[in-house]
Amino acid sequence: MASTMTPARRLRSIFSGSAGNLVEWYDWLAYSAFAIYFAPHFFPKGDATAQLLDAAAVFAIGFLMRPFGGWLMGLFADRHGRRPALMLSVLLMCGGSLLIAVSPGYDRIGLGATAILLLARLVQGISLGGEYGTSATYLSEMADRAHRGFWSSFQYVTMVTGQLVAMALLIVLQRFLLSEAQLDAWGWRIPFVVGALLGFSVLVLRRTMAETDAFASTAVDRPRASLRELAKYPREVLTVAGLTLGGTLSYYTFTTYPQKFLVNTAGFDKAVATEVSAASLLVFIVLQPLLGALSDRIGRRPLLIAFGVLGTLCSYVVLNGIAGATTPLGAFAWIVAGLAIVSNYTSINAVVKAELFPAHIRALGVGFPYALTLSLFGGTAEYIALWFKRIGHENWFYGYVTACIFVSLLVYLSMRDPMHHSRIDHDHEQTG
Repeated sequence: MASTMTPARRLRSIFSGSAGNLVEWYDWLAYSAFAIYFAPHFFPKGDATAQLLDAAAVFAIGFLMRPFGGWLMGLFADRHGRRPALMLSVLLMCGGSLLIAVSPGYDRIGLGATAILLLARLVQGISLGGEYGTSATYLSEMADRAHRGFWSSFQYVTMVTGQLVAMALLIVLQRFLLSEAQLDAWGWRIPFVVGALLGFSVLVLRRTMAETDAFASTAVDRPRASLRELAKYPREVLTVAGLTLGGTLSYYTFTTYPQKFLVNTAGFDKAVATEVSAASLLVFIVLQPLLGALSDRIGRRPLLIAFGVLGTLCSYVVLNGIAGATTPLGAFAWIVAGLAIVSNYTSINAVVKAELFPAHIRALGVGFPYALTLSLFGGTAEYIALWFKRIGHENWFYGYVTACIFVSLLVYLSMRDPMHHSRIDHDHEQTG
């Protein structure tokens, strides 16, 4: 079982899973990072807010496919293994990026361009819906008990690193390689070409991944994964949905939205907004393993409660501070404050969910209710924020974020600490 692995073998396995996760999230979030440039190419002409709103709507629609992906890929991972499911998810993701990269614009094929963009995002939504649950399961099963929070935190390290790579590429293109006019005309296609190439290359890496012992040791005599089987765990499913609600909304509010928030509300230029967002994400990355390791010492529940309390009390103030920022340093400080709060959730949410379910239903149990909640709250974050701005009540979004975090806080206060009642440990005891 995973606890008997040598440190070197465990590290290689975690690296293999994490590298693919990084590429998947680079492909997914390159869309958000470059939306300020490609939105006019896929949607009818209009004001900047309207075009960003259209791009955010497609971003949200892509999220609607994530429950479907969480269901399909979760079933596949629980029935056939974590490794083949992770290989399939990255193949779908890079295919979607390639489709965006070669698509003609709205000025050439009209609504056909919008349809191609939508199709690509639907395919990528299926991919990412499956990636999260399977990746969370894989990293949690590969980790030893004493360091499970630490190792599983690398899921969000790689997720955010993927976004940071996308933003770093944008900064390089903005500052050193292309003019604003070139980025607007054709330079926005470059990140999607890069994403497709990285995706195909990571398939080779994922072919060398070891299957988890938690899956392999129970593959013969366990119940078959299905939604009917998942329904036997209603408390766990509702717990995943409840703890995800406020966390996923906060994550997207403070990671993908600030770039547009700084441009569209605070009045920063595009390049400065990108650099501020990227710098804040570097801090966010560092926080993940630190808090993951802390959870291995004090438990998962205290961190979740800290996120719930701080998020409820401070989100409105932090978002208002970002909106009113007048200097890059001030904007950076406010964004980091929001990210420090949400890190109490992101650093451990993968392992918390994985510890709730037995191995035969773990990838589906983690991925499906998470993706369903994410599609409703995380995927719509930017759209709702921009919609409130458009109707003249942007601060209503701040209250919406606060209310959702409070709902999750009620779940954190009522749940047992998963670290002390871990189904992963139970699996190991049964097969040891």
